[in-house]
Amino acid sequence: MSQNVYDTLVERGFIEQATNADEIREMLGKERVTFYIGFDATADSLTAGHFLTIMAMMHMQKAGHRPIALLGGGTTMVGDPSGKSDMRKVMTKETIAHNAECFYNQLSRFISFDNDGAIIENNADWLLNLNYVDFLRDVGAHFSVNKMLTAECYKQRMEKGLTFFEFNYMVMQSYDFLVLNRKHGCRLQMGGNDQWSNIIGGVELIRRKESKPAYGLTFKLLTTSEGIKMGKTMKGAVWLDPAKTSPYEFYQYWRNIEDAKVEECLGLLTFLPMDEVRRLGALEGAEINRAKEVLAYEITKIVHGEKEAEKAQEAAKELFARGGMSEDMPTTVYKKAELDEGKDLITLLVDTRLVPTRSEGRRLITQGGVTVNGEKVTAIDREFTSADLKDGALLIRKGKKAYHQVKIEG
Repeated sequence: MSQNVYDTLVERGFIEQATNADEIREMLGKERVTFYIGFDATADSLTAGHFLTIMAMMHMQKAGHRPIALLGGGTTMVGDPSGKSDMRKVMTKETIAHNAECFYNQLSRFISFDNDGAIIENNADWLLNLNYVDFLRDVGAHFSVNKMLTAECYKQRMEKGLTFFEFNYMVMQSYDFLVLNRKHGCRLQMGGNDQWSNIIGGVELIRRKESKPAYGLTFKLLTTSEGIKMGKTMKGAVWLDPAKTSPYEFYQYWRNIEDAKVEECLGLLTFLPMDEVRRLGALEGAEINRAKEVLAYEITKIVHGEKEAEKAQEAAKELFARGGMSEDMPTTVYKKAELDEGKDLITLLVDTRLVPTRSEGRRLITQGGVTVNGEKVTAIDREFTSADLKDGALLIRKGKKAYHQVKIEG
């Protein structure tokens, strides 16, 4: 018999908390289980942060279970306070609907929705037209405010002021689980560790309303050694959409993660056998870079396909081995006439998004953190024109690992 997917998730490092671990494991070993994971549609692309939960969905579907990807068309109207110190910006229904459609298209690359293999739902379908008084009587009556206020997801917000608007979020997410349980027989909700309180709310609501068991399971959140969520760069989020984060930039992000996180990411974010994961994770010194290359390639292959992963890998090798340029490197193109007017280095750094602000660019240059075509530049007023192009481009490097090339047209 093939390995129980619960054991697979434990071995690969996914599981943080479970309501009834033994019961969940037994259920997953005996029958086809319908489970759900929610995605609030706060942007028009999923991020590297979502990728861990997508990998868990893929493991579950490969083991014969049925995922429900729940798009939060309704809950996004409120905003999850979990882990947030400020209230989320309110978005229009049209923007949320567009984002949800983008999520569906991206999820379809990882999860098969054919032949009842998975289900896509949008909680806007049942949340947006609820009768408020009926909802309070039917669902709200089962929630203790005293208990809700002890939930981890509200603690941070309590200090700054938790609005009644956001306070409803746990009740809404719990109701989602009840609806999916009634509609599709969904018995298991999975999500990031910051969702634990919300998941417990749904588990208890189903037990009270339907007098039958339901289960919850959370995954660890990907963080750096300092406890900061991974998947962020100076430019912002690492997106799964290649138009927002190029395959090359995506590859480079994982190629450059800290040594201590390599084995963990190989287990969570690739399908490599665990023996290989442990072998690569045990490498030390300069050898660990080989493990990082494997990690970056494998993740890029899953997200962007084998061809793009190979292109990104080749571009990275050209840069690190020969300091050369590559068509697959992030590139900014100016009109020749525009560059001939002269661009100071700070402007180039901001335009290429190597730095977020001019003051950050100034600091980086004066500290010796910028090279152009292999030469360190420390003068903040240094200007460049098309005459400075070498082999048709300016190769700007920030620090040791962030590269960008500037080219001209016309």
